[in-house]
Amino acid sequence: MKKNHVFILLLLVAHTPLRSEEASSLEELIVTGKAENLLSQAATASEGQADFKELAERPFVRRSEILEVVPGLVTTQHAGGGKATQYFLRGFNLDHGTDFAVSVDRMPINMRSHAHGQGYADLNGLLPELVKSVDYTKGTYTARNGDLSTAGSADFVLWDSLPSGVASVEFGEYNYYRGLIADTFDLGSGKLTLGGEWSTYDGPWDREENFERWNAFARYFQGDEENHFSLTGMGYSGTWDSSDQIPQRAVDGGLIGQYGNLDDTNGGDSHRYSLQFDMKTTAGTEVTRYSAYGIYYDLDLFSNFTYFLDDPMRGDQFEQQENRYIFGGEIVREWQDRQFLNHEAEFALGFQTRHDMIDDIGLYKTQRRVRHDTVRVDDIYEASYGVFGESTVKWTPWFRTVAGVRADAFYFDVTSDNSLNSGNDWDGIVSPKFSAIFGPWKETEFYLNLGTGFHSNDARGVNNTVDPSTGDPLDAVDPLVRQIGGEIGVRSQIVPNLTSTLSLWWLDSDSELVYVGDAGLNEAGPASRRFGIEWTNYWRPNDWVSVDAEIAITHARFRNEGAADHIPNSIPLMFSGGIALGREEGYFASLRARAFVSRPLEETGEIEGKDTLTVNAQVGYRTKDWEFALECLNLLDRNDNDIEYYYTSQLSSEVSSVDDRHFHPAEPRMVRAKLTYHF
Repeated sequence: MKKNHVFILLLLVAHTPLRSEEASSLEELIVTGKAENLLSQAATASEGQADFKELAERPFVRRSEILEVVPGLVTTQHAGGGKATQYFLRGFNLDHGTDFAVSVDRMPINMRSHAHGQGYADLNGLLPELVKSVDYTKGTYTARNGDLSTAGSADFVLWDSLPSGVASVEFGEYNYYRGLIADTFDLGSGKLTLGGEWSTYDGPWDREENFERWNAFARYFQGDEENHFSLTGMGYSGTWDSSDQIPQRAVDGGLIGQYGNLDDTNGGDSHRYSLQFDMKTTAGTEVTRYSAYGIYYDLDLFSNFTYFLDDPMRGDQFEQQENRYIFGGEIVREWQDRQFLNHEAEFALGFQTRHDMIDDIGLYKTQRRVRHDTVRVDDIYEASYGVFGESTVKWTPWFRTVAGVRADAFYFDVTSDNSLNSGNDWDGIVSPKFSAIFGPWKETEFYLNLGTGFHSNDARGVNNTVDPSTGDPLDAVDPLVRQIGGEIGVRSQIVPNLTSTLSLWWLDSDSELVYVGDAGLNEAGPASRRFGIEWTNYWRPNDWVSVDAEIAITHARFRNEGAADHIPNSIPLMFSGGIALGREEGYFASLRARAFVSRPLEETGEIEGKDTLTVNAQVGYRTKDWEFALECLNLLDRNDNDIEYYYTSQLSSEVSSVDDRHFHPAEPRMVRAKLTYHF
């Protein structure tokens, strides 16, 4: 790791404690979001919450960057805006969502056995203005979190009713336009919230992206905090064209420009519609939560990453297509203010289930979006059933424990166009968790966490016996992969209005199995080990200034692989920080920076990606009803890359394949304006 990077970033987050006489003169300030006092509440140093105010202070290029409120998480893109982005956290290249669980009011966003990749999590259907908070966790220590959550999880909590109606219009360079309107109405004894969004964006690419997005939202809510129910409908539709990543040699040789492409027919469309029911009842110290959801989803995606490597005549474009229905829900009962061996205690017990019914999930070879060969087509039914229990016991005023366990059962059923790859399988796993919390002493709390978790693998890989392209024998993969992790952490509020957390963590995974969408099979990777340090600071000195800084340092390696043990695209050092100024009325401004250093692009670690620094700024003026803001994205106009890979490809002019760096550039500096009316 480069020492100068560590030194510079540590300087950015250094802070000096206030002298006691200065601290005593400060008035008490109520803070929210990640600066909120979670002492005696949190079970780990790495869990937290970001509120809607923090989200509003963050300018972002694409919708998924809202997830960067999770400390240490990086999102990037290598294709059109309508496609799920890449996620990076704790030394994981999470691809499009594997090992990081994303949900909206506990309804899952991740797609199991997806046409493009296991755990695919597309956030284009989320309306930021309707998000009240983001609750996030990391590691394997939370019993309620199951599949695909070992690196972390984020749950978007939506408003039950909006504080006010909102209408906004946005416009910017490269044909960026967006309109949104949302409001809450009285309906009978409850509240009805309606919202809608339309946006379009071409981007700086030589081939315009033509990304068009529609979103609709409706929620009926009745009751109060203790007893209520809600019914929520959401709908998303998106179409786009893609430039995808491009080879460095094509740019260096003048074949294409930095924003060019090698296949001008890549792109796709996707739709997602959901209906969700939630209810909470409270009877004394017993709280019960019920939820159920139904989802329809489809995707049709055209990509070309190797150009003319496999087919020198027609090219290597391929199509991934699927449509599915998902049904699921959970029931959770909590017993609060109870006694266990004469000590204060709380207990929780829950049941979760999910059923994915996927029709004609297909992989096809195409030329200019016209199919000329079928690699495989499958029907999949995948079901999961999970139960979990958790107990929190306060043994002394300064010591409490959280002990939990969950048990999961999965069923995989695949009907393939090749009967040799058809079949079904059951698998189960038990995951114990334990946390010990010490304190608080002098507004400081210490945490010790240990737990096991897992991720499921693609149902096609579970039932494969032959390669769908060549017919060669193929070993099936394990349905469920165990992971185990631990964490030592500290959370302190000893300095008034400053929340600091420090965590040292470790995570082992039995296998790095990945479904390769353009090949129609699973690649079985080796076991891995990751460990690191995360340090976060959130300072709210008064009601018009907020400062934050986050550092994540990670060491990620394959186990028992000798010198070629680097995990490609595992980020060793990441920094995020910013300052926001402004009151409820008057001028406001924010400045944010995000940086991640060079990282290995292949297993030897000899080839690395470039350092990346992104600075975004916002300035504006607001009244009680109106708000105008200007955003400058990539303020420094740095020529960085959003994503980099190293693999083999072949251009149409080449007679043999070439190992090369492939990249997708970050958008250049651009300005956007936003006008908002609250009513």
